[in-house]
Amino acid sequence: MDSKEKEILQLIEENSRIAVDTLAKMVDLSEEETVTIIKKLEEQKVILGYSAVIDWTKVTETETVTAMIDVKVTPKRGVGFDDVAERIYRFPEVRALYLMSGAYDLSVVIEGKTMNEIARFVSQKLSTIDSVLSTTTHFQLKKYKHDGVVFSDGEEDQRIVITP
Repeated sequence: MDSKEKEILQLIEENSRIAVDTLAKMVDLSEEETVTIIKKLEEQKVILGYSAVIDWTKVTETETVTAMIDVKVTPKRGVGFDDVAERIYRFPEVRALYLMSGAYDLSVVIEGKTMNEIARFVSQKLSTIDSVLSTTTHFQLKKYKHDGVVFSDGEEDQRIVITP
């Protein structure tokens, strides 16, 4: 991967809605070259998708509960954690799944409409998987920052710092 491709990736990660002509100017390439690089990165599955960071607390009719679940599992011979991870990430409730170091093996992020829905997921789906030894569920109370974006209604201080 060359430096232009990395530069494009960084800019798209910062703002996936950036216009191609603007992006091309920023990386000093033609629009055609920029589009070709983006298509190549999409085909190579380096770019997996485009998303927006949304403050769902401002959309009252779509309130959700987010939980992070630490999962201790028994890895299987030959596939390690991959088999159980695949079983878990196939559940539609699962938003993210990570292999972790430390006391727990997997960290699962799920969303539900209520705490009871998440409790049912843990008791009826997650804990019934053979390899799962234990779980610890943490409910997200407030989101301050996500994917590098600060969730705040306060305006940024635009004053310039003056030092003697």
